[in-house]
Amino acid sequence: MDKKKNSSVNNREFAVIAYCFIGLFLCCMGYFVYFQAVKSEDFINNSYNARQENFEKSVIRGKIFSADGETLAETKVDGEGKETRNYPYANVFSHIVGYSTKDHGRSGIEAWANFNLLRSNAFFLEKTMDKVKEEKSIGDNVYTTLDATLQDAAYRALGGYEGAVAVMEPATGKILAMASKPDFDPNSISENWERIVADENSESALLNRASQGLYPPGSTFKVVTALEYIRQKPKEYQNYAYSCSGTIQENNSKLSCFSGEVHGTVDLKRSFVKSCNTSFANMGLHLEADQMKKTCEGLLFNTALPVEKLETSKSSFVLNKASSTSEVMETSIGQGKTLVTPLHMLMITSAVANNGVLMKPYVISSTENHDGGTVKTYEPKEYGTVMTEEEAGILQEYMRETVTSGTASKLNGASYEAYGKTGSAEFGTNKGDSHAWFIGYAHREDKPDIAVAVIVEKAGIGSAVAVPAAKQVLDAYYR
Repeated sequence: MDKKKNSSVNNREFAVIAYCFIGLFLCCMGYFVYFQAVKSEDFINNSYNARQENFEKSVIRGKIFSADGETLAETKVDGEGKETRNYPYANVFSHIVGYSTKDHGRSGIEAWANFNLLRSNAFFLEKTMDKVKEEKSIGDNVYTTLDATLQDAAYRALGGYEGAVAVMEPATGKILAMASKPDFDPNSISENWERIVADENSESALLNRASQGLYPPGSTFKVVTALEYIRQKPKEYQNYAYSCSGTIQENNSKLSCFSGEVHGTVDLKRSFVKSCNTSFANMGLHLEADQMKKTCEGLLFNTALPVEKLETSKSSFVLNKASSTSEVMETSIGQGKTLVTPLHMLMITSAVANNGVLMKPYVISSTENHDGGTVKTYEPKEYGTVMTEEEAGILQEYMRETVTSGTASKLNGASYEAYGKTGSAEFGTNKGDSHAWFIGYAHREDKPDIAVAVIVEKAGIGSAVAVPAAKQVLDAYYR
């Protein structure tokens, strides 16, 4: 009996040890698969990884294309084998496509897709012959979601102003255009590097304002305040009424409508359409600040945006139940300490357009070898539902009315149906200095809807400057 008992104990111990080893093996294999599928590109793309130099020695960097087949970046090789990275559109795509240099690294898609561009999936016999002849293989090409015509329109729409324009397809998350000014010519980035870095505005020139620039949202934030009022006052919002006299004072805090305009008696929709500051400040005073903060964080304030690869800044919202009356009033109209990126406002707008569902923005659609064979494709991904379909429908109605009879009326009567919200965001210490904002989207049966966000720095009124800029982009898309 003792021998049998000891044998049974030994078998159990052996089984435990065996299962532990099997478990460890499966964990190692699982991590290996995860690393290969998810993390390997990030690891290889790391600028400190010496393997990149080996890739560059054996592969000619691939091309970057727009969705409509335009070459955005390519490597030219002269008779002596010298390679030069060329950007046919120069400044137009400078921030989103970026640059690739030996001395100053990479930015934009050139950085995010570095692994793809330095990897060759050419036919193995071709690669074998390249090695035999001691020639470089041709790297894979990257196809983006960017529309060259739309990007050019976005870039030109900014004119001589500093600012940004970003365009997205709400139903898929495809980034169709992303322009930022001031800009630079990636063809001469190495030659001009010292001057750019020495320039007091160097950070501005290299900064992608669309995804990294932080601004007070101004009246575009009224989309959020209106949403919160609807949520907190589900039975009262339809009967909301406020008499605007041009100013509102609560305790020692005073706030005015833009240029002291008097809007008279307004309901929630007319408050939105006419962008009545005093009415929205009044709404804010009747909202629970902690609940509003929760809504804002559900709309991705105070958190990293779910955008793969693209460098983004984190928007901020700091209102809480301890906030002062002045802070509540200012925050309700998009002033105070609230800061957002144009990309973030574009995402909120896209969620409204997409009936409450937010898609993750992305800019790389596929990679192919130089013969056109598909290597990898990237599909649209849903982030989640950030507002109900009913809530989105109400905001759609308000944004449509803003175009037909409100501050975005310059978009009325176009060949497409436009929806929008304007904004004039005050900044600095000089009263009256403001950035011009517009967020909106457009619909026409023959093409997918597109959403657009425009910020024009130090340009004043959104309806006067940002709306015409957005119209140039929408007209180009629906031409």
